[in-house]
Amino acid sequence: MARIAALIVAAGSGSRLGSARPKQYLPLAGISVIRRAIEAFEGHALFLQTVIGPGQDAEYEAATEGLYLLPPVTGGATRAESVRAGLESLAAHDPDFVLIHDAARPLVSHELIARVIAALESGARASVPMLAAADTLRRQTAEGWETIPRENMFRAQTPQGFDFDAILKAHREFADAQATDDMAIAECAGLEIIVVAGEESNIKITTQDDMAHAARLLGGASETRTGFGFDAHRFGNGDHVFLCGVRIAHERGLEGHSDADAGLHALTDALLACISAGDIGQHFPPTDERWKGAASSLFLEHAAALVREAGGAILNCDVTLICEAPKISQHRDAMRARIAEILKLDISRISVKATTTEGMGFTGRREGIAAQALATIERPRT
Repeated sequence: MARIAALIVAAGSGSRLGSARPKQYLPLAGISVIRRAIEAFEGHALFLQTVIGPGQDAEYEAATEGLYLLPPVTGGATRAESVRAGLESLAAHDPDFVLIHDAARPLVSHELIARVIAALESGARASVPMLAAADTLRRQTAEGWETIPRENMFRAQTPQGFDFDAILKAHREFADAQATDDMAIAECAGLEIIVVAGEESNIKITTQDDMAHAARLLGGASETRTGFGFDAHRFGNGDHVFLCGVRIAHERGLEGHSDADAGLHALTDALLACISAGDIGQHFPPTDERWKGAASSLFLEHAAALVREAGGAILNCDVTLICEAPKISQHRDAMRARIAEILKLDISRISVKATTTEGMGFTGRREGIAAQALATIERPRT
């Protein structure tokens, strides 16, 4: 019987997800992403080797408690370097085949893994699951957009299976190749690649929408939560204000320990409310000198990271600014774009609007600015 090794690559930071923690350690329907990926290979592989990022040891140990694994290997600056480090570690165990899989694909099925293995056992030196491109493909050029014919266009997935000695030799010889997957390294070495059928459910988690989609595919119960936030700041000396992350020239400034951005403060509280995580003052006390003059984008990023660490995906945000001046309409799109940038969301999920109080109250008397915000998230039911 062939000696099969599985190499789970989990050395990335997952920065595109927008979480303070690497995405592979986030919960997915109650189980971490990396654990789901590893457990899929139990019963298929004799050796289970993982490659993790620097400083991830504690989270890795917590996520993999009770699993029978070889000691993890620390990855390099690129995916290729990380894979090569894992292969070098596996060389001591002399496997016949190796299945190289991205931890960010936690929904890989036993059937797909079996197809890759079967191709190797039938004599293939490289076996890769692929899916034919179904969408219209377009490339952006300096002149505009051009359509790429989708005939003979495919999407490569993992696990990608290889003759162990052949892929290790290829990684050593083509270490400088700009390869985004191991199939590209195999091609550099001239290995013939056998294609097996991939699966639409074998998604790669990159964004928070992917995480929510994966939870739905697992059939886990999810819930929608909405949080509300409110903030107000009085006018003081100054020649500008910050609102929703945008600097606006004004005859007066806003008083506050940070940059006094009422819009982002209200939205931060709304996101914290979605996961019952207190309020902005608990996380960033106004008595703490670290936050004196701080950009409120830091507060919003923190709240969004907490939502994602709880397994949540932000669906939409709605901010209402309440003031007589400055006028908001000409800045609305810039505000939406800035919030979308901070939260790593499509701008279509962000709404910013403004209103006055018809001269009533402190905003009507032009004594300050208030803001209220609503945020809606989807997260696993607890």
